[in-house]
Amino acid sequence: MDIRAITPDYAVSPQIEPADLPAIKAAGYVTVIDNRPDGEIPPHLHTAEMRRAAEALGLVFVANPVIGGALTMDNVKAQAAAIAASPGPVFAYCASGNRSSIVWALANAGKRPVDELVGLPARFGYQLDHLRPQIEALSRG
Repeated sequence: MDIRAITPDYAVSPQIEPADLPAIKAAGYVTVIDNRPDGEIPPHLHTAEMRRAAEALGLVFVANPVIGGALTMDNVKAQAAAIAASPGPVFAYCASGNRSSIVWALANAGKRPVDELVGLPARFGYQLDHLRPQIEALSRG
C-alpha cells in the first residue's frame, strides 16, 4: 500500500486489499472512497467485500466507481459530497490513484487555485495539466 497525501485531509492510493484497511485507519483516515468499478478487479476486492472490511473497523466507506475515460459530473459531485460529509481525513483509491486525484481536483474547482489542483497531485506523478480548461470552467460555475 502506498498512501499519497495530496493534502493533509485527502490521500490517494493504487488498489488496496482488505488487509490494508487497519493501517489506513491507524494513519488517521476515517472515510475510504472506492473509485474502482468492480468490473476491473477480482471478486475479493469488489465493493461489497471492501465495504464489509472497512465498516468492521468503523471506517466510513463510499463507493464512487469512476470508469476510466468516462468520468461524469455525477462522479465529481459524489466525490465532493463524500469529502464534505467526512468527519476527518479521506483516503481514496483506484487502480493507480490517478482517477481519485482527478475527481478530487474537479470537486475542488473554485475552492483552491487551479495551480494547486494540478500541482499537488503532480508531486506523485499524476499529470492533470490537461484538465486545466475543465477546472477553470467549473471554477466559474
